Amino acid sequence: MTDETTELTVPDLSLVVLVGATGSGKSTFAARHFAPTQVVSSDTCRGLVADDENDQSATPDAFDLLHYIVGKRLAAGRLTVVDATNVQREPRRQLVRLAREHDVLPVAIVLDVEERVCAERNAARAERAHLPGHVLPRQRGELRRGLRGLAREGFRTVHVLRGASEVAAATVALTRRYNDLRHLTGPFDLIGDVHGCRAELETLLVDRLGYALERDAAGRPVGARHPAGRTAVFVGDLVDRGPDSPGVLRLVMGMVAAGTALCVPGNHENKLGRYLAGRKVRLTHGLAETVEQLDAEDGRDPEFRGRVREFVDALVSHYVLDGGRLVVSHAGLPEKYHGRTSGRVRSHALYGETTGETDEFGLPVRYPWAEDYRGRAAVVYGHTPVPKAAWLNNTLCLDTGCVFGGALTALRWPEREVVDTPAERVWYEPVRPLAGPVGVPGGASARPLDLGDVVGRRVVETRHAGRLSVREENAAAALEVMSRFAVDPRLLLHLPPTMAPCATSSEEGYLEHPAEAFAAYRAAGVREVVCEEKHMGSRAVALVCRDAETARKRFDAPDGVRGVVHTRTGRPFFDDTELGNRLLRRLAESVAGAGLWDELATDWLLLDMELMPWSLKAGGLLRTQYAAVGAAAGAVFPGALDALAAAAARGVPVDGLLARQRERAADAAAFTTAYGRYCWPTGGGLDGVRAAPFQLLAGEGRSLAATLPQDEQLALIDRMVAAERDVAHRDPVLTPTRRLFVDTGDDASVAAGTDWWLALTAEGGEGMVVKPRAALPLGPDGRPAQPGVKCRGREYLRIVYGPDYTRPEHLARLRERSLGHKRSLALREYALGLEALDRLAAGEPLWRVHEAVFAVLALESEPVDPRL
Repeated sequence: MTDETTELTVPDLSLVVLVGATGSGKSTFAARHFAPTQVVSSDTCRGLVADDENDQSATPDAFDLLHYIVGKRLAAGRLTVVDATNVQREPRRQLVRLAREHDVLPVAIVLDVEERVCAERNAARAERAHLPGHVLPRQRGELRRGLRGLAREGFRTVHVLRGASEVAAATVALTRRYNDLRHLTGPFDLIGDVHGCRAELETLLVDRLGYALERDAAGRPVGARHPAGRTAVFVGDLVDRGPDSPGVLRLVMGMVAAGTALCVPGNHENKLGRYLAGRKVRLTHGLAETVEQLDAEDGRDPEFRGRVREFVDALVSHYVLDGGRLVVSHAGLPEKYHGRTSGRVRSHALYGETTGETDEFGLPVRYPWAEDYRGRAAVVYGHTPVPKAAWLNNTLCLDTGCVFGGALTALRWPEREVVDTPAERVWYEPVRPLAGPVGVPGGASARPLDLGDVVGRRVVETRHAGRLSVREENAAAALEVMSRFAVDPRLLLHLPPTMAPCATSSEEGYLEHPAEAFAAYRAAGVREVVCEEKHMGSRAVALVCRDAETARKRFDAPDGVRGVVHTRTGRPFFDDTELGNRLLRRLAESVAGAGLWDELATDWLLLDMELMPWSLKAGGLLRTQYAAVGAAAGAVFPGALDALAAAAARGVPVDGLLARQRERAADAAAFTTAYGRYCWPTGGGLDGVRAAPFQLLAGEGRSLAATLPQDEQLALIDRMVAAERDVAHRDPVLTPTRRLFVDTGDDASVAAGTDWWLALTAEGGEGMVVKPRAALPLGPDGRPAQPGVKCRGREYLRIVYGPDYTRPEHLARLRERSLGHKRSLALREYALGLEALDRLAAGEPLWRVHEAVFAVLALESEPVDPRL
C-alpha cells in the first residue's frame, strides 16, 4: 500500500530497502533516521572490494558483500537498511528473498525526487559530475514503472515520498512487532487446548487458578479477572470437538478485550476463521460440531458470529513475553523463529512441522523439534495431546487431551507450577492414544547431554559476571573427564569453584596469615566475615533426595538411586556404591530430623562438604608422594646424622653441615606429622568416615547459595549435625564446622580472628576459610567479591610446598608467587557455579545447567600453580 504521510512506520525488526535514483538523497535520509551501523551501503561495499566507491566494474562483488552483511544482520535479529538505488526489480527481488529467508518483513521506502534536483546534486559532487546523461532518466523511468508492483513483489509496507520537500519533512517511527510483548512480565497462567470444554475451563480458572468469573445478564461467563492481577494466556484450539465452543469463545474473548488474557491462534481457530470468511473448508475434526453450536447461537446473539470472526482474524501467531524468557505458540516454535514474522513462522506456530510420514492411524508424524531445542526462552505450546505435561529441553506441551477425557492443564509462570483439572467425561473419542515427549519436572529429559552443547569454544552468559568464555582446548580436556569418568550426567548438577589463598604475608616465618585476608575484605567494603574451620579432607558435592521416588521424578534417576556423591571434578567419590548410598541415607535422615525438608519446601538438597579422612580418597597420592618422602627421610637421616655426629666428635669440621642436616631432619619429621594428622583407618561401612557439610547449595525452586547468608547456612547445618547425634546407638558421621565472626573494620575483632586462627593451627588444624557473611558478596564495582579465601596454617603448608619451605631463602622465593590468575579463576568458576544453581532452581533444562557445570570443569584445565 502507499502511505503519503510524513511519519513512516517501520517494524523494529525488518529489512528496509531504500529505492531512488542517484542523487535522490538516500544516504542523507538513512543517516538522518537510522544508526550508522544499521545502514549497509552499496557504495561502501564497492569501496571495500575495489578501493573506489564509483568503480562500477566492482558492482557484482560489492553486492555479494552487501547481501552477506545483510544476511548476517538479519540472522542476528537486527534492523537493517539497504542504501542502494534498487530501482530495478531484480535487485529488489534478491533483497525480498533475503528477508523471507530470515523471516523478517521487507519494507520499501521510495524517494521519488524530481530529476532536476537529482541532477543538481550529482553535479555538485566531483565524483559524479560526469554522470552520463541517460542514467537519471533511465533510473526514474524504472522507478516509476515499478512503483505499483512493489507490494506484489513481497514488500509488506511501501512508503512513497514524492519530491525533495516531502523527503525532508518525513520522520521514521519504529514500531514494535505484534508478537513482541517482552515488556509484559506477568505473572501469567498459560492454559492448554480447551476444545470447547467450557465447564472444565471455568473449574480450572476459578478453583485451581483463583480467577473470579464475570457474567452477563443471562448468567453466561463473559470474562474472568484474577485478584492479584495475573494474566491468562491461551495457547489456542479453543474450539471444536467439545460441547460448548461458543461459551469458551465468549469467555476468552471477554478476557482478551478486558486485558486479563492473551490468546494465540490454534489450527482449529484458523480453520474456523476460513469457514466464517466464506472459504470452502471440510467440516471435519470437530468443526461440524462448532458450526452447529454457532448456528444455535445466532438466534440468541445475531452479532456473535461476526465478533468471533474479528477475534480470530486478529490473533497473532505467537508471543514473546517476560523479557524474552517465555514464548507461547500453539504448535511450538524453534528458537530461530522467535519474534520473527513470516508465513513460514505462522505456519509452524499453527501446525508444527511434519516428517512427511503418516502413522498407523493415518495421521501425520510430527517432527520432534522439542528434543533438539536449545533455546534460552521457555516455549509453552499445545496442539499434540500428551498424557501429562512434562518439561522437555525448556519446552512444555499443555495439551493433555481434556476433550478426549484427559485433563485441562495450566502452567503458572514464573513459578513453573503445573496445575490441572480432570475432564468431566470423554467428549470426543481420540483417533490415537495420547502420547508425547519424555520428560520430567524441572526440565530433565531422556537426552540430557549432547556433544554440540559443550564442544568447541563456548561463551556462557552468567547473571553475576556477564559473558565468560571457555577455550576450545579447555573444553576438550573437560570432555575427556566428563565422558569417561563422570557420574550419571542426570545427577551432575554443580561443580564447586576453586578457592584462592589470601595474599602473601610479610609476617616473618609465614607465607599466609589472616591479616591479609581481613585487609582484602575491608578494602572491598566487606565488613562482616565468618572464619570457618578448614577441614582437611576431600571436597565433595552430595545430591540428597528425600527418597528414590523423588530422585526418579525430579532428576530422572535410575530405579533405586536416591542421589549421588561426587568429587569436585564430577567423578564418583566412592568406588563402593553401597558406601555412597549409606552416606546419602544418613544425610537424608539428618535433613529430615532437622525438619529441613518442610522448612525449605523441598524434597531434595544439594550440599557442599568435606569428606574425611584425607586418606579416604587420596590414598594413592599419600602412598606415592607423601609417605615416600617421609619413608626416605626416616631411612636416610638417622644414619647420616649419626655419621656426622661421630665425625664431629673426632674433630672433623662438620658442625655447620651437621646443623643443617638436623634442621632438614626436623623439617622432614614435621612434614610427616603434618600429613599424618589427616589420615586414619576406616573400617567397614561408614566406620571412621566423617562428613563436614558447610553449605546448602540449592533446593527445589531456590538457589540457597545465592540467597542464604553464611550464618544462616551454618545454623541449619548445625541442626543436621545435632539431629544425627540425637539418634541412639550410632557412631555419628556428620562433623560440625567451628566458626568465628569478625568485623574487618574493628581492630579488636580482627585481632581475635587472628588469635583464633593461631590456636586452630597450633592444635594441628589445616587453617580457616574467610567468607563474607552475605550470601552474594559484592565488591565496590558491583561485581561479586571473592566468595572465600583460604588461610592455611604454617605447618600444613609443609604438605603443599615441601618439608623445608620455611627456610628464609625458600620463603623469600615463594613470596614472589603470582595470585592474579588463581583469583580470576576462582571468581569465574564461582559465577559459573551460581549460574548452574540459578538455572537448576528455575527448572531450566538439564543441558542449560550442564553448560555452566561443564564450563567450571573446563576452566579447571587452565594452567595454574596447583599449590595455590
